[in-house]
Amino acid sequence: MLRPGQLWRVLNINRVLVANGLDEIVFATHLFRPIRFLLYLAPWNWLPRKYPPRGVRIRRALEQLGPIFVKFGQILSTRRDLLPDDIADELAQLQDRVPPFPGDQARRLIEKSLGRPVQAVFAAFDETPLASASIAQVHAARLHDGREVVVKVVRPNIKPVIRRDVSLLYYVAQLAERYSAEARRLHPVDIVAEFETTILDELDLLREAANASQLRRNFADSDLLYVPEVHWPLCRRNVMVAERIHGIPVSDIDALRAAGIDLEQLAARGVEIFFTQVFRHNFFHADMHPGNIFVSPQGQYMAVDFGIMGTLSPEDQRYLAENFLAFFRRDYRRVAELHVASGWVPAGTRVDEFESAIRTVCEPIFERPLKDISFGQLLLRLFQTARRFHMEVQPQLVLLQKTLLAIEGLGRQLYPDLDLWRTAKPFLERWMSEQLGARAFAGRIRRALPEWGETLPEVPQLVHEALTRINEGRLTLNWQSRELTELRRDLRRTNRRTVGAIVGSALVVSGALVYGLDGYQPLVIAGAPLLTWLLGLFGAGLLLRVWFDEP
Repeated sequence: MLRPGQLWRVLNINRVLVANGLDEIVFATHLFRPIRFLLYLAPWNWLPRKYPPRGVRIRRALEQLGPIFVKFGQILSTRRDLLPDDIADELAQLQDRVPPFPGDQARRLIEKSLGRPVQAVFAAFDETPLASASIAQVHAARLHDGREVVVKVVRPNIKPVIRRDVSLLYYVAQLAERYSAEARRLHPVDIVAEFETTILDELDLLREAANASQLRRNFADSDLLYVPEVHWPLCRRNVMVAERIHGIPVSDIDALRAAGIDLEQLAARGVEIFFTQVFRHNFFHADMHPGNIFVSPQGQYMAVDFGIMGTLSPEDQRYLAENFLAFFRRDYRRVAELHVASGWVPAGTRVDEFESAIRTVCEPIFERPLKDISFGQLLLRLFQTARRFHMEVQPQLVLLQKTLLAIEGLGRQLYPDLDLWRTAKPFLERWMSEQLGARAFAGRIRRALPEWGETLPEVPQLVHEALTRINEGRLTLNWQSRELTELRRDLRRTNRRTVGAIVGSALVVSGALVYGLDGYQPLVIAGAPLLTWLLGLFGAGLLLRVWFDEP
């Protein structure tokens, strides 16, 4: 059941939609079209209203609804293949043009965090923000040694707003999991939990500063990506100071052409950066919308905003690389086998049927340029295939999917004729050879030697103890299985329901017997003895609890 705060938020969301004239857009969707007539019963629709274009209305509504909705709009803004141009153009403004909070308020927050006046820290500080996003805004400044920096400040009182909207997402996800088998396959609660962790981590600018430092080290000797230097002495949980960079926004295609940037090479480098981060470094920028990416005059990418970074487990990393490589080689059987081996589809899945389904989805897009491919549509078809084979969504891969879609949207803008397959395949083949070759084996041995040196002396004693226990018959085997644990839990739940039903029925029957007796009853309510009411109510309560208990 919705808590009062959540109910108030739902009402406020509806108010914002109505105020921006989006009630008509909502009712035009397939889901609400049958009740579209309700629009004409609403009093605010009885008089003609004048509204700005629909893209402007959607952007304003998202801005008014807060950071969760702005983040959603930022993700959508990179999907020009899925959105009309007028809406995509407006949503692109969410990337760095969210209405700012006052500059003097930002100054006070900085002074409170650093514990000294702004003038003591900076030789110059501009109260007019350079950019304003959903979580924080950025101001230009200059240190006393002359270096130009940017100062990032978290929006005041933003955390309660985020927690309120996330709690609403949890409520919707829990309802979906409870009443929809299809939703349970998608793990909506786990996905919301992943999103909650991600967006709350963005509020900690010390974490972001650490992310920036790590990414800077990863690309220290590379001309692919430049990451600005962090000024650690001036960083706090809600304030971060870093080197100021000057570059061309990656979405400004005309400016890139005017600077003589090779757009084909730039798009190919973007793909290489993505795969380098995911597979070589296992640490990737997961918020790569155009507002966070710039290009130097020399054609080098420059990144900002490191609040959302992703990592993969070694197992997921290996399976993904093998999946990508098999996919690029059109080895659909290998793709199907990897999905079964990784547990992403049930163990009993017929590999040949799954292989055929994947081939049907993927074969039409090969040897086609990026402009003729929509990964959004491809993912939709893959999800439809996954539904047929009961494939579960992996919450730990949601950030990677989001990043891949953003990279595709970026590449589509820069160089639509990019051959994604030819660009990515050599990198993955090289990475896999590094992982499986003799050098990789020697590297793993070298990394494991210190641990082996520590544990090997204990091995003879452990073997002796184990053999002694076997010889004396004292060796016990403790075995745990997730399926057995779930079976025990189901049996306990069934036993509780059975006992509850028996006891509840017995109490109701006892109440009826007391009512039928002719003995003296000192207290009678509505013609029935008090004991009858007590037994009957307790019994009915138990039966109702058993009836509505989740299976």
